[in-house]
Amino acid sequence: MNLEELITVTPGVRSGKPCIAGSRITVYDILEYLAGGMTEQEILDDFPALRLEHIRAALVFAANREKRLAA
Repeated sequence: MNLEELITVTPGVRSGKPCIAGSRITVYDILEYLAGGMTEQEILDDFPALRLEHIRAALVFAANREKRLAA
């Protein structure tokens, strides 16, 4: 999985937060939806531009960030 192709940080887009490439959907948004009880399929149904690999990339991105903070 190439996170750089799936997650981007662009100044001026959602205050520079990590977003799904080509969208304004942040990694945080996806994590919030999952934490709130939405299934991956419900997220995909609500946001047709997303693919399952985007959701998985958001999880990997968050896990990597957590690992860096814990080190």
